[in-house]
Amino acid sequence: MGFQCGIVGLPNVGKSTIFNALTSAKAEAANYPFCTIEPNTGIVKVPDPRLHDIQKYIPTDRLIPATMTFVDIAGLVKGASKGEGLGNQFLGHIRETNAIAHVVRCFSDPNVIHVDGSVDPIRDINVIDIELMLADLEAVTKKFSDTAKRAKQGDKKAAAQFGVLEPVKAGLEAGKPVRALGLSDDEMALIHDFHLITAKKVMYVANVDDKDIGNPEPNEYVKKVMEHAKKEGAPVIQICGKIESEIAELDEAEKVAFLKEMGMEEPGLNRVIRAGYALLGLQTYFTAGQVEVRAWTFHKGWKAPQAAGVIHTDFEKGFIKAEVFHYDDLMKLKSEAGIRDAGALRLEGKEYVVRDGDIMHFRFNV
Repeated sequence: MGFQCGIVGLPNVGKSTIFNALTSAKAEAANYPFCTIEPNTGIVKVPDPRLHDIQKYIPTDRLIPATMTFVDIAGLVKGASKGEGLGNQFLGHIRETNAIAHVVRCFSDPNVIHVDGSVDPIRDINVIDIELMLADLEAVTKKFSDTAKRAKQGDKKAAAQFGVLEPVKAGLEAGKPVRALGLSDDEMALIHDFHLITAKKVMYVANVDDKDIGNPEPNEYVKKVMEHAKKEGAPVIQICGKIESEIAELDEAEKVAFLKEMGMEEPGLNRVIRAGYALLGLQTYFTAGQVEVRAWTFHKGWKAPQAAGVIHTDFEKGFIKAEVFHYDDLMKLKSEAGIRDAGALRLEGKEYVVRDGDIMHFRFNV
């Protein structure tokens, strides 16, 4: 499994520039509002140096990283829920994503138009939040009466859903996103099929000017975003869309030299991907053999059969055992033979909780 991340923000904050850099999909990016008309979707390889490390000791023909999908829609503006602008008609494209990357403009440039005439990241965040809440309120209101009716008729699932919809509707009407209502995992599961956008976890991507890259002190705009994000426990990733788009155009050798010149250890977009993984509690295990070394994404806390199901549902249904050793053991012992000799290869059953960095081979029968 990968995960899908929807990109939202006002027009002209750098959404499409960042999307281009992430996916090399060449979505149109230009200095005028509503440049992104059709939603853009791009699949991104998740950077993980462990794949190459594993290949050193388990020679293989190919490496297959995990992937994630980004969906970029037209910029939202104030009044989008009432038909202003173009973004609202594309909200359906991000309803089924797993998380939201909210791109916020944190740079001043008189040559780049701002739809509201000035740079104010908190105002911009609030505009987007309000429009997403209004869109969710509309979705909840459409389902509210029907769910209440079915609940009164004795539908137990509808009764449980209605018990959650009532506080959700009240919260949205009071200007609170669903993620801020303190719902339990079970309550969130009950309303999962409504695909409410403000129920999704969010990370803020602060798009800064190139002069701010390498500066240990965030600029004043970024500080405001960090303050805001801290209140809701959301991560903030500071990147320069302009620089990231330049990095994306380089080959690997040029990329290394450019990063060194900029005082960067890695592209900022790697941090966006890692933040997305952490946000959703995602981890990686590997399968390794002569044909390929491959990364697989799973949820933290999953047991071996669930993790096996990521490869194929038959692996989960017919799970017998998993042969497991860890990446750290391979780095220390240098070979599979060394791992066996040291007793680091284990046979685990259905209750085994998979760890990030496990290298696994599943035994199953269908």
